[in-house]
Amino acid sequence: MERSQYTWNAAIKLAIVISIAAGLAAVLASAVGDIPQAAIVLPVIVVAFTASWIQTNRGRREHSPVRLDTPLRH
Repeated sequence: MERSQYTWNAAIKLAIVISIAAGLAAVLASAVGDIPQAAIVLPVIVVAFTASWIQTNRGRREHSPVRLDTPLRH
């Protein structure tokens, strides 16, 4: 499978799992008491962004090989 297709599939699966977990957390939080929406939404945004960043390997630093131009000696 092509890398970009694999990355999209993984990102969509991750988004579904995080959305379901966030929905359940929101329902539980609203049942427990008066919790501001920002207290639910902001952690979900941070966790989702971090998880997708890690899932797509963007958090790993990759450097291209360094080429040093040296004069050719004959």
